[in-house]
Amino acid sequence: MVSFLESPTAESHSLFDDVQGLLVGTLLVAISVQFLEAAGLFTGQIAGLSLVGARAFGWSFGALFFALNLPFYIIAYVRMGLQFTLKTFSAVGLLTLWSFLLPQFMSFATLNVPMAGISAGVLAGAGLIVLFRHNATLGGVGIVAVWLQDAYSIKAGWVQLGFDVFVFALAVSFFPIHAVVYSLLGAAIVNIMIATNHRRDRYIAR
Repeated sequence: MVSFLESPTAESHSLFDDVQGLLVGTLLVAISVQFLEAAGLFTGQIAGLSLVGARAFGWSFGALFFALNLPFYIIAYVRMGLQFTLKTFSAVGLLTLWSFLLPQFMSFATLNVPMAGISAGVLAGAGLIVLFRHNATLGGVGIVAVWLQDAYSIKAGWVQLGFDVFVFALAVSFFPIHAVVYSLLGAAIVNIMIATNHRRDRYIAR
């Protein structure tokens, strides 16, 4: 019997574990994006940069998100290995697919903007934690953040928050100030959830 005071040995995820993890994690993030777009809000990281680009130039979020992530796969392969890179590529592809499918099946008749920001933050935070625990990210800054945490114990949440400052500064030119404030609230929730829940001393992804 394993004592509650002892740490059980981590077991590797099976293929089924990883598939359901990628599907669930990306779906949660995709739903959070629907909240953001419907409320005229955005988020941080590459997803946030893609939302800002979509708002500023009228481009497709899914296509822009996929394209901006491409250069980061080199870093993923060199620093994190082939398995991590393939899982991350799959996660980005799934999120892109969800982003095209979900608007066909869901919409919001009434949506409170502050609640949209909070809900989006919680959903995205939970989705990213699921992906991290299955050795994947949604590309971009998440790749660098996970690598820095694994290699140098720099918390991924704080790395991502640093990049978010840049995204939010850029967004001021394209979004009303109240949208920036509520979007920042959601992004803060995401990064606090990651910083407090994605820890190697509590969970080891294999």
